[in-house]
Amino acid sequence: MNQAVEQGTLYVISAPSGAGKTSLVAEMLRNDEKLGVSVSHTTRAMREGEQDGVNYHFVGRPEFEAMIARGDFLEHADVFGNYYGTSQVWVRETLAKGQDVILEIDWQGAAQVRRLIPECVSIFIVPPSPEVLRERLIGRGTDAPEVVERRLAEAEEECRHAVEFDFLVVNDDFSAALGDLLAIVRAQRLRMEVQQPRHRVLLSGLSGPG
Repeated sequence: MNQAVEQGTLYVISAPSGAGKTSLVAEMLRNDEKLGVSVSHTTRAMREGEQDGVNYHFVGRPEFEAMIARGDFLEHADVFGNYYGTSQVWVRETLAKGQDVILEIDWQGAAQVRRLIPECVSIFIVPPSPEVLRERLIGRGTDAPEVVERRLAEAEEECRHAVEFDFLVVNDDFSAALGDLLAIVRAQRLRMEVQQPRHRVLLSGLSGPG
């Protein structure tokens, strides 16, 4: 008789720009083969070096709006004139196969996902201080000074919503923050409701008459 496939866990990870979320998630994927990341749909133009289906699923605006009408997205948003969204079908099908999935989304998208999949595990990543965040944004060398100031203002608003998440990880030291994130994943896999079906025979034998 085939053993039932265990349901995967959905990890929703949010952070202000410059907190190191993207680098940490990339390292999580390298360290844990059972983790996968959801590839979002977007209507923005593909940039040089990007690949369809790898960086994003690039679709036209009419197609995206048709997907919204069908309820295809777990969450979606219009950001500076371009749509971004997470496929509900892909996420649910992947979780049903026993694969854990990471969503990298903002706090508003995270709130939408929690309403549809309340059993998800949500994690908010913060820098150790506003000063460090400013240094990181300036150090990237990709944003004009006014953009840096806007991102700092946005970070202040985003961090007000950190308390809505299950876990808080401070990215002061990269290795320590990565260890914290992987520890959350390991702990989730050791929860009784996950372990009990997996070790039913063992538990039955240990708890039976001696």
